[in-house]
Amino acid sequence: MEIKSLIETDFDTIFRAFNQAFADYEIQLDKEQLQTMIKRRGFNPSLSFAAFEGNEIVAFTLNGTGNFNGIATAYDTGTGTLKAYRGKGLATKIFEYSIPYLREQNIKQYLLEVLQHNTNAVSVYKNTGFEISREFNYFRQSNEKINNEIKTSGISCSIKQINIGDFNFLPNFWDFYPSWQNSFGSISRVTEDFVSLGAFIENKLAGYCVFEPISGDITQISVDKQYRRKGVASLLLREMTGLNKNDAVKVINTDISCSSITAFLKSKNIGITGMQYEMIRGI
Repeated sequence: MEIKSLIETDFDTIFRAFNQAFADYEIQLDKEQLQTMIKRRGFNPSLSFAAFEGNEIVAFTLNGTGNFNGIATAYDTGTGTLKAYRGKGLATKIFEYSIPYLREQNIKQYLLEVLQHNTNAVSVYKNTGFEISREFNYFRQSNEKINNEIKTSGISCSIKQINIGDFNFLPNFWDFYPSWQNSFGSISRVTEDFVSLGAFIENKLAGYCVFEPISGDITQISVDKQYRRKGVASLLLREMTGLNKNDAVKVINTDISCSSITAFLKSKNIGITGMQYEMIRGI
């Protein structure tokens, strides 16, 4: 068995391994969806590594690279092991193999997210030096069950498509820093897949959202603090639901410390369906 980078590995081989490693997961990705997902997350094949048995991948880590909070970062966009090869510590061996290569490229930290109920994976990551940096909620609801009732304070608000690159003050709206896959960096890698909407009150941007109609993923939604509780977020959600090409809406990786987004989604009948840890270790 040999561990090496994926720089010379064709995507069909990567997809085949990914598909087998996650065959028992509730949600399955086709080849196009996987390509879109890893592109959004900054997939870097030269800094991604796998264990090979002959020409086939039996365990892998697909790494994205970029900046996170201004720090050069590697992001674990997918780690998996084929069922017949589990219990052999391959994920840890691949991780340890990758560290010198990441250091060589001046990567300063390694970032990942893991489902909280996946206690085995959490334990492995802690044993390899990762620490929990944040806790995230995950929400999902079918379109027809979303409460799109809007209660406003009489303020006239118009919704129109925007280019988020035209507004450099949007972080001022945030209550928490977006996760890797929801960051502006990730959005910019596949801008063609997203729709960005702005809510305007008297020609001033009062709130905005970025979402992916194909997957139903609400990547960012935020309202200027002076315009909250006036129906702005509700208007944005209703517009997104109308444009959604998926049968459900999902909101991934909201910081559990942000009670406002949790309360808003609950009021819209969009409940928590899972929780994740964000974990980081230095390199």
